[in-house]
Amino acid sequence: MTCFAPTRFFTALRLLFPGIGLCLLVTAASYALEAGERALFGSVWLEALVLAILTGTALRSLWEPGPRWHAGIAFSAGYLLEVSVVLLGVSVSAASILAIGPLLILSIALVVVMALVTGFGIGWLLGLSPRMALLVACGNAICGNSAIAAVAPVIRADGKDVAASISFTAVLGIAVVTGLPFLGIALRMNDVMFGAFSGLTVYAVPQVIAATAPLGAVAIQTGTVVKLVRVLMLGPVCFILSLLAPFLPPEPHSEEDSIAGEPGSPSGLFRFLPWFIIGFLVLVTCRSLGLVPVWFLSPASHAATLLTVISMGALGLGVDIRTVARAGGRVTATVILSLMGLGAISYGLLKLLHVG
Repeated sequence: MTCFAPTRFFTALRLLFPGIGLCLLVTAASYALEAGERALFGSVWLEALVLAILTGTALRSLWEPGPRWHAGIAFSAGYLLEVSVVLLGVSVSAASILAIGPLLILSIALVVVMALVTGFGIGWLLGLSPRMALLVACGNAICGNSAIAAVAPVIRADGKDVAASISFTAVLGIAVVTGLPFLGIALRMNDVMFGAFSGLTVYAVPQVIAATAPLGAVAIQTGTVVKLVRVLMLGPVCFILSLLAPFLPPEPHSEEDSIAGEPGSPSGLFRFLPWFIIGFLVLVTCRSLGLVPVWFLSPASHAATLLTVISMGALGLGVDIRTVARAGGRVTATVILSLMGLGAISYGLLKLLHVG
């Protein structure tokens, strides 16, 4: 059996190489653009993390990569992204998590609940089906595509609704990452408040890193911690929805179109708490206990940044901005209005708590 392992390895490598190579080219172009900004303006307005998303999206809008590129792009957007989140754990200690205080932790949970209710209410008022409204609400309130993917089998959502929700979330996520720093500057947020605001509003952990990078390390760490607390709400939300799902009205589609989960899909803890979040928490624990060598901190941080840039390029390559038009007007309005509601709730809460 073992003699076939090298063959399988090199076969997998050949499948991944074209897509990973394309993502590396996008990454190189992003760093070149960042260097060009620094040379022309003396400072960087858009970090390589954001430029990678924009470059990948621009390329995808002009040219659709064929099947030979798909495996490597998916690997870069998925696995490399997850590894980067794990490595980020060495830069965060338990003290920094506890430093945000129990009041803010409870407030994050309150924001998620309010955003869920607001998003569902907007979707219902605009005529979306209950399950579609729940998908959009959970995606906005918790962690974008990951929340949609986790909630879909729990509420037996329609596959087409899931695809539409994820497609639009991917496009809007890029707009949020690129536009949020300008909003933070316009509202005169300091690094702590902007980090917390990003953690409360941005979809994914790596996107929080990309959005907060222009304001420095404190904003990145604050945003990451707040975002992780928000992600941890996915488990309780899925549990509550599993209790409510039987009371949802049936969808007007065949049973085969619903997302009910696969026999081999993750279950238990890993269903509601992805492996990379667990890995992140393990490294946070090791860092807090002094088990991480000092010499490892800087290389791990640089590796996490590089992998995140590669992943952002891959995410951009997977986004076609024309999917916004195909998502439908009611879905578009629901997602945008729900996100605006989340932003207003988050900003009001942070001002009330005098964060930063």
